[in-house]
Amino acid sequence: MIIHPSSVISPNAKIAQGVEIGPFCYIGDNVEIGEGCVLKSHVVLKGHSKIGKNNQFFQFSSIGEDCQDKKYAGEETYLEIGDNNVFREYCSVHRGTVQDKLLTKIGDRNLLMAGAHFAHDCIMGNDNVLANGVTIAGHVSIGDFVILGGTCAVHQFCHIGSHSFAGGGAIILRDLPPYVMVSGTKHIPQGINSEGLKRRGFSPDAISTIKKAYKILYRQGHSFSDAIALITKLGESEPSLKVLIDFLNESVRGIIR
Repeated sequence: MIIHPSSVISPNAKIAQGVEIGPFCYIGDNVEIGEGCVLKSHVVLKGHSKIGKNNQFFQFSSIGEDCQDKKYAGEETYLEIGDNNVFREYCSVHRGTVQDKLLTKIGDRNLLMAGAHFAHDCIMGNDNVLANGVTIAGHVSIGDFVILGGTCAVHQFCHIGSHSFAGGGAIILRDLPPYVMVSGTKHIPQGINSEGLKRRGFSPDAISTIKKAYKILYRQGHSFSDAIALITKLGESEPSLKVLIDFLNESVRGIIR
C-alpha cells in the first residue's frame, strides 16, 4: 500500500493491500477500497461507498458524495462500484436516496471520461463508455456495452438498453432500446449499432435479424403493440432479440420513437 502523506484518510476506512493513494486525497469514514485501486491525486471518496478491485480515479473526481436531490435530508445511503472501472478527471458519482433503493451502483470495466456525472439511484452494468461531459440524471438504468457520446444528457428515470449508442450532444428524454443508435437534441433513431455488434462477436445473421426488428419498430408504421408482437415472433429464431423484447415490454416511460 502506498499513501502520500498529504492525503487525509479516516481511521475507519477499509483499504485493501496494493492500493495507491496519491497526494491531497480524502477518504471518509465508511469507505471500503478493494485491492489494486489507484487514486491519482485530489480524489474524494465519501459516504457508505464500497469500491471493488483495480479501479482508477483521476484527479478531482468526487465519488460517493451526498446527492443533489432537494428531498435528501442526510439519510444513510449507499454506493457500490465493481472492478476495473476508470473515472477520469472531475467525474462525480452520488449515493442513492430513500425515495428509491438507497443505492447507486456501477458494475465492471466502465469508463467515465472527464466531467461525467452519474447521479443518485442510477444503476449501470458492465463495459459502458460515458464520454466527456455526459450527465446522467437520477434513477436512470444503463445496460451493458452502451456508448454515450460527449455531453449527452439523460433525463431522470430513463432506461438505456444494452449495446445502444448515442451520438455527441444527444438529449435522451425517453427509454433508448437495446441496439439502437440515436443522435441530436430530438433523439432521432439512426439505425442499429451494427459496428459495435460486430466488435462484440455478433454473427452476421444475428445482426441482420436485429436490423429487421429495428425496421419493424421504426420504419414500417406499426403501432407499438403490433411491433412488439412481430418482433417477438421474429425472436423465436434469434435469441439476441430477447433483450430487446424484454426491454420493450418493461418500458414505463415510453421508448424513443
